[in-house]
Amino acid sequence: MILQTNSHINPEKLIECQFAIGYFFNNTDVLEKALTHTSCKLENSFSNERLEFLGDAILGMIISDYLYKTLSDCSEGELTKIKSVVVSQSTLAKVSSEVQLKEFLIVGRGLNDRNFLPKSLLANVFEAVIAAIYLDGGLESAYNFTVKHLKKEVDIVCKDQHEKNYKSILQQHSQKEYGVTPCYQVLQQIGPDHGKSFEISVLIKGNEYGRGWGKSKKEAEQYAAKETLKLLLPELIQVQ
Repeated sequence: MILQTNSHINPEKLIECQFAIGYFFNNTDVLEKALTHTSCKLENSFSNERLEFLGDAILGMIISDYLYKTLSDCSEGELTKIKSVVVSQSTLAKVSSEVQLKEFLIVGRGLNDRNFLPKSLLANVFEAVIAAIYLDGGLESAYNFTVKHLKKEVDIVCKDQHEKNYKSILQQHSQKEYGVTPCYQVLQQIGPDHGKSFEISVLIKGNEYGRGWGKSKKEAEQYAAKETLKLLLPELIQVQ
């Protein structure tokens, strides 16, 4: 593949960057622009700000499409929660570092220490690269790149949510072992209407198991379910 560039960056660095991200550009000018932070704008007359704007929209669409197609059992609210974590600044900065984008960033003199770059900068350059790939190779290329690097983060969020849904785990266990669905009983509630706390216990076949406090009945039920699982399945809960 022929690499075209009128670059202000070492062409060898651009080649290294393409190997790192796993995509090779037809025109590396757009990659250079994606890697150029606004602190160099006066020097180069361009930066990655506009690409970041475009990349943010493309990222949101791709992740929404991927979640919709792969998590068919999730509600709109659940999909929204998962997406918010996956496209968050912290997650994008983490993935950006894993792809080693900080090694190829073109920054001003005040940002030369690459070990202490702001998360926002790392997240923004990842979005800019998504946009650059989209402009260079089309939506399919941008989709493949985005999913390749964020699929693991989607899996982590989904696993974490499942592990914390103690009510669901308890219900499955109770139905399998006892043939009944657990009941939740409010033991007491304290505090004013705008700030109540609830204590709830779990009943299985009339026997009381774990108790839990929470700022809502739903939260208290989760804690009560967790305490119950500690009694019934200690090997499952002890590492969480």
